[in-house]
Amino acid sequence: MKRKIFLTGATGTMGFETLRELSERLDRFSVTLLARPSKKNRHLLLPYERMEGIRIIWGDLMNPDDIAKGVEDADFVLHVGGMVSPAADYYPEKTFRVNTDSMRFIVDAVRRRPDADRVGVVYIGSVAQYGPHTPPDHWGHCGLPLKPALLDGYACSKIAAERILSDSGLRKWVSLRQSGILSKGMLEKAMDPITFHVPIKGVLEWVTAEDSGRLLANVCEEEVPGDFWCRFYNIGGGEAFRLTNYEFEKMVMKSLGCPPPEKVFDVRWFATRNFHGMWFSDSDLLEEKVPFRSSMTPERYFSILASRMPWYYRLTPLVPSFVMKGVMRWVAGRNRLAPLYWRKHGVAERIEAHFGGMEAWNALPDWKGTDLSRPSDTPPAVTPMYDAAKTPHALDISDMRRVAARFGGVCLSQNMTRGDLNTPLEWADADGVRFTATPASVALGGHWGPPLTGVI
Repeated sequence: MKRKIFLTGATGTMGFETLRELSERLDRFSVTLLARPSKKNRHLLLPYERMEGIRIIWGDLMNPDDIAKGVEDADFVLHVGGMVSPAADYYPEKTFRVNTDSMRFIVDAVRRRPDADRVGVVYIGSVAQYGPHTPPDHWGHCGLPLKPALLDGYACSKIAAERILSDSGLRKWVSLRQSGILSKGMLEKAMDPITFHVPIKGVLEWVTAEDSGRLLANVCEEEVPGDFWCRFYNIGGGEAFRLTNYEFEKMVMKSLGCPPPEKVFDVRWFATRNFHGMWFSDSDLLEEKVPFRSSMTPERYFSILASRMPWYYRLTPLVPSFVMKGVMRWVAGRNRLAPLYWRKHGVAERIEAHFGGMEAWNALPDWKGTDLSRPSDTPPAVTPMYDAAKTPHALDISDMRRVAARFGGVCLSQNMTRGDLNTPLEWADADGVRFTATPASVALGGHWGPPLTGVI
């Protein structure tokens, strides 16, 4: 019997690659999509709408009835849909509402099913949930406290939505925290001012859109081990895809035949802080559980990407570097999310958050004075949040007390069924504020404190 899959976000970067992958496995999967009935979406999905084994619900993530239709007979729910950057940066409150409400509608729809415990719910989280991790603090892993960057509504929405799932009581769920995705669309976003929110000295572990789509399709296969569920994982391409932001910029520019970053940008246009990004010390764990990586390298990916870009991109080598720099200067100041706009209009809140204040910004060196050396490729030793000799599904109340102490708080509950990650416990933070959360949320996911209810 075919496994039934409900996929949201099929018209986005990761979702579309998932759809493409699933469409090649219709001998063992049947797929239901939820997509907004826009002209663009209808055109994009037309070839798939005609395939036997694929059904499209033309609706909206914010309509619980539309979600219920997709969930009603699904074996797996792949929740990829939601608002992402750059739209999320311009509309943080709407982003929070869409991303959290849609997750809540999915959880509620699954709960209503008499066989809720057999439905696999897969959520796509984000590296943004960890907040800033500038070198030398550039390595991270699941379980680290979640501390979103200031004014980052998207990160807040992803933390809150993930918590809705991990605290839901469902018995078969997983959160896959996505990193930077290499795709054609990322070049199109280069003209948005949020490009300059990214510290040039920061890092990110990238992954291709194609590998990401393969991952989600593979999660629905029979070979996935039972202990894969009720966990958090970081999606990353591994060692070859761990780049500094400067290395990434150089690679992009080279693939398009452009001058190096030093010729096109002023390094002082880039924020120096308050942006997410890290290398994952645990991303290989996901590859071990559900193999999904190809043999692609970033260099090869960019080369292929450049060959497939529209014809006018091939004219970039003919454009003088001073012209490019003029265009990028305009981008760096074009609207309310642009650093040079903040400078011109004295947006103190943003200047403080992203540069540490105007005085610090003015003191920044030029390219020649900027240290662009690669930080350590060796992850530091990790002090386990709980007994390192135990698997996550063997944790007990003593481990929860240890975890709470690491957060500076206490676990108030006296009992916990060994290995039960999904029954909420009572906790108190360092200020004595009480809250409930599952062992999975706190010990495995790094959630601490009452759930977020809005942008902070």
